[in-house]
Amino acid sequence: MKAVLCKSYGPPDTLVVEDVPAAEAGAGEVVIRVRAASLNFFDALIIENKYQFKPELPFSPGAEVAGVVSSVGPDVDGIAPGDRVMAYLGWGGAREEVKTRADAVVRLPDSVSDAAAATLSVTYGTTLHALKDRADLQPGETLAVLGAAGGTGQAAIEIGKVMGARVIACASSADKLDFCRSLGADETVNYSEEDLKERLKALTDGQGVDIVYDPVGGDLSEAALRATGWRGRFLVVGFAAGGIPRIPLNLVLLKGCELVGVFWGAFIANEPETHRANMETLVDWCAKGRIRPHIHHSYPLEETPDALQAIARREVKGKVVITP
Repeated sequence: MKAVLCKSYGPPDTLVVEDVPAAEAGAGEVVIRVRAASLNFFDALIIENKYQFKPELPFSPGAEVAGVVSSVGPDVDGIAPGDRVMAYLGWGGAREEVKTRADAVVRLPDSVSDAAAATLSVTYGTTLHALKDRADLQPGETLAVLGAAGGTGQAAIEIGKVMGARVIACASSADKLDFCRSLGADETVNYSEEDLKERLKALTDGQGVDIVYDPVGGDLSEAALRATGWRGRFLVVGFAAGGIPRIPLNLVLLKGCELVGVFWGAFIANEPETHRANMETLVDWCAKGRIRPHIHHSYPLEETPDALQAIARREVKGKVVITP
């Protein structure tokens, strides 16, 4: 079985492709023949030992997969060889086969492709948890999405629209904002050319936005918080820009707003039943065409380093997929 391996920490070009022993399912586990694995921004960090999770070397990047169950171990009910499934692994997906806990997989209908299914767990799962469970987004509210052309940004635009929000997509270039409008964004802000706070205020008649979805961090966070309205919710999703902002807490007091942490990994561990319900909702929405994951590019397994370099260079709109 071929696998992309991180054998020592470093940039994407240090990854290697090698043959490894075939996966074997233990008790409560299944083996999945991978048809598609999706990569995320944190994969570019985890291979350089810059992420909060630090798997033991050697390991494969790739947190989410879709494919066909090839075998099941003892004590597995409701899943059988031949079933099409998706699963969130954390890491280890960039290989021809993976094994995982049976309770981590979600069965797929024929109407959801492997590539689409492989993109649902991290970005869409994080976003549905953020907007539904953490922000309690209501129809008619205004949602500002930072980094809106990336994987989580695409998910936030689509899920925001499904939930009835007015979505303002914020990104760094005209072509990225064109992409956001194609996803359904109602308004756009180019924060490389416009003052983010002033533009968000103008688009809300001075009232401010109800919810900010921020996977970017850095200098944009405070400006977006200043554009949040009374009783707004500022969702702290990640720090793709690299800098963790220092927020003046007097802004939170004066606005009566909330800073809300969104740690999807901890949510999965602490609320597994809610997580499974969210994933089943996303599969259903995807099957009905209410969300349409955008695949920026599909790479063969051997070109995983190229895919990670594209992500690290901020060239990707939506998601990239590896096809073993």
